[in-house]
Amino acid sequence: MKNNLSAILFASSIIIAAIVLGNAFMNRNASDGTISVTGLGKTDFTSDLIVWEARFSKENPDLKLSYADLEKDKAIVSAYLVEKGIRADQLVFSAVETYRNTKTNYSVNGNYLGEEFTGYRLSQSVQISLSDVAKVEKISREITELLNKGVQLYSEQPRYYYKELEDLKIEMVSRATENALVRAEKIAENSGAKLGELISADMGIFQITGQNSNEDYSWGGVYNTSSKEKTASITMKLSYKVK
Repeated sequence: MKNNLSAILFASSIIIAAIVLGNAFMNRNASDGTISVTGLGKTDFTSDLIVWEARFSKENPDLKLSYADLEKDKAIVSAYLVEKGIRADQLVFSAVETYRNTKTNYSVNGNYLGEEFTGYRLSQSVQISLSDVAKVEKISREITELLNKGVQLYSEQPRYYYKELEDLKIEMVSRATENALVRAEKIAENSGAKLGELISADMGIFQITGQNSNEDYSWGGVYNTSSKEKTASITMKLSYKVK
């Protein structure tokens, strides 16, 4: 009798162990029951801030004369820009940069003889940052008129920015999140399930490109400053439990 009881207990233990191990194996391979989707937030906008810069320079063997000539050019540039509707306090002039010009001398046999000093070149830049984008654009196109006044001037391409950029980022995150939610709900509906709680949300990189451009997105983010008309976009990756 005792031996029969031991045999029954042993057999029962084997059956219970088999059930436990079987369930553990099934749970290990069961689906996580989640849906992961990526939503996109995207919008076009127009820049409301323009930054434009121009550089002018003078050359002279005499440093004092070169500086005096540069000061005359600065006065001409200032007067021209004020005449075009820019206030004097909106003009930002950089510090004067000084370079020593040299030329390389060689003998008739091509041997290097050294450098010969030929004079000084002094340069300075003026910068304008305004919300009146159209006005500064017009000035940047017409500034070459100063060449007729003897000013050696190089005009850079304007740079365009958006003052409400932080608010725009928040709006794009909201749009991307909403877009991802709609996609997740549609997937769940098509599979006969329902969305559960949000497990995780990962925000992508904010990108600003020129409208209708072929700029490539960058892992570190793109910030186009050469186009007045821009496109902002961001992605949001959301993971939900499903019921």
